[in-house]
Amino acid sequence: MKHEWIAAGRSLALRAADALKNHPRHVTALVVALMLGGGGAAFAVASLDIDPESVQVRQILESVSMPPIGDQIAALEVHSFNLFRSDVSRPHDSAETLLARLGIDDAAAVAYLRRDAAFRTHVLGRTGRSVTAEVSEDHDLRKLSVRWAPQDNGNFKRLVIERGEGDAFSSRVESAPLAPATRLGSGTVRSSLFAAADEARIPDSVVMQLVDIFGSNIDFHRSLQRGDRFSVVYKSLEADGEPLRAGRVLSAEFSNRGKLHQAVWFREAGQKGGYFDLDGKSMTSAFLASPMEFSRVTSGFSMRMHPILHRWKAHLGVDYGAATGTPVRSVGEGLVGFAGEQNGFGKVVIVKHNSTDETVYAHLSRIEVRQGQRIAQGQHLGAVGSTGWATGPHLHFEFRVNGVHRDPTRMARQGQTMPLTAQARPEFDKLVRSMRAQLAVAASSTLTASAN
Repeated sequence: MKHEWIAAGRSLALRAADALKNHPRHVTALVVALMLGGGGAAFAVASLDIDPESVQVRQILESVSMPPIGDQIAALEVHSFNLFRSDVSRPHDSAETLLARLGIDDAAAVAYLRRDAAFRTHVLGRTGRSVTAEVSEDHDLRKLSVRWAPQDNGNFKRLVIERGEGDAFSSRVESAPLAPATRLGSGTVRSSLFAAADEARIPDSVVMQLVDIFGSNIDFHRSLQRGDRFSVVYKSLEADGEPLRAGRVLSAEFSNRGKLHQAVWFREAGQKGGYFDLDGKSMTSAFLASPMEFSRVTSGFSMRMHPILHRWKAHLGVDYGAATGTPVRSVGEGLVGFAGEQNGFGKVVIVKHNSTDETVYAHLSRIEVRQGQRIAQGQHLGAVGSTGWATGPHLHFEFRVNGVHRDPTRMARQGQTMPLTAQARPEFDKLVRSMRAQLAVAASSTLTASAN
């Protein structure tokens, strides 16, 4: 229990530090408001790693005697504050553009960064490196820290540039171990899934995991709509409290078109781990919901009308509008029954998944498999094009069962594996209770932010 309270306290402290860095004026105003309150306050913190129903909460009220408020306001007015600002490096950054984005107007700092070998090597031309600046009230640079994590070990690198007396700067590169942590995040789709994740500061790698987890139940290319919501709990490796590398998604929920989908990662003793819904049913499916790889380019939500017939063709197949060259993947494992050109389909691949099921991928710009080849689920077949009877680049996709066209989304939900064994159920149920609590916290934080 001691470690659980320490972990909860650390999480609260990190959130408070982040608020102070990004909203110093708001935090100061809050402190003053609490001082003016004078009476007292009660706070309760519960660990998310235990059953919330078993936590006993005790409220303690104490009267607090405060010094005269005038003296406190005067002390705040004379105090000098340093501001903390964060960003990430971009490939075309210069010393001037990076500092300007951090709100720094400091000619001496720019001159030093231009000639500093460590800054040129580890920052310029690099993408996505975490940058934190400590800035004076006069917008002068006091300290610059840049962090990144090499992929081959459990440490991270930290470039530190500090201002000494006057305009004397120094720089050094340090190494320190990455700290494992668990992060919560949630968002609401307004224009695209990636835009919602960016707003919630959720890494792209976590978004891609969400797509893979729910990909058999949600067609992320055609089914997303404004107002869809998601929450996620995932592992993270952090440096100085800042996330540098995202790990596995532990639990997630996605509300799509009013239907809630939930998943949790679980590994039964002696078995391979995987994702299950909260009732214990495996989410592994024989077929993916979409043949298109999900990316920032394809993350919006829109329907596409058939470019030639100018009407929906849902009864025969699904058309995916995308740029020429966008990768196309097989929705399931199987044998390539045909790979070549076929009248109105242009360049087309047909995959036979078993004795009854086959899928069709038409109008490709190129084909990357050959007839008779055994392929895996998710393997690239080719790329989007406009060959055959097509006026613009798109993929025409069909799912046939004994030659009869079926709804690809419904077929994706079939072929799921068996639920958990009876022996694993108690441990799984305990995990689900914990994950429900964490997902509820993630969802409520988004609702609170939206209300404000």
